[in-house]
Amino acid sequence: MPRLILLRHGQSQWNLENRFTGWVDVDLTAEGEAQARRGGELIAEAGFKPAVMFTSVLTRAQRTGALALQSAGLTDVPVIEDWRLNERHYGGLTGLNKAETAQKHGEDQVKIWRRSYDVPPPPLASGGEFDFNADPRYAGKAIPDTESLKTTLDRVKPYWDAEIAPRLKAGGDVLIAAHGNSLRAIVKLLFNVPDDQIVGVEIPTGNPLEIDLDADLKPTAARYLDAARAETLPTAS
Repeated sequence: MPRLILLRHGQSQWNLENRFTGWVDVDLTAEGEAQARRGGELIAEAGFKPAVMFTSVLTRAQRTGALALQSAGLTDVPVIEDWRLNERHYGGLTGLNKAETAQKHGEDQVKIWRRSYDVPPPPLASGGEFDFNADPRYAGKAIPDTESLKTTLDRVKPYWDAEIAPRLKAGGDVLIAAHGNSLRAIVKLLFNVPDDQIVGVEIPTGNPLEIDLDADLKPTAARYLDAARAETLPTAS
């Protein structure tokens, strides 16, 4: 039966600065690099040898995956990049300091934007510093100007169905190195987590989540490879 590992990228520079990052292409910190390498060591210890790695088009996810594969001695694994595995688009919050935004708009409002399932932040204004329409990685794509977790799931699911699920159904193990919200969307798909509970699912940075699947891609078991710093595991409903 196929196995899937979800690996959330290590600490980025904007994580360290407590800023809303979304689609902005920031790199890992030294701590983030160490987290990625440790993730690779755990993958090797688990005997996991993916047939392919999927990742987003953002540097922090790509480098996390690359460093993990290097640390695991799996540098020959093919890598597929796609924008649909990007982090959630934070719209008009992009680039803002989270604490300062809470002071300006109120903690309750910011909590709704960050943690509700289907309420997106205000849209990102066009023509500004973080306008992604001119980015060649998104040429010809109908990209959003803000996203909730629900709309993030709406773009992740077709990619999962068309590209990732067939690899797993063919019997190959898969590694996905991506972001908190794109991975949360995959967890919701697999475990059928209710809307009001999925926002509370937190995947730790750099701690691989291994999910065993049956032939229908239903989870049969799940574990964090670093059990000492594992969050509560999702359960299928």
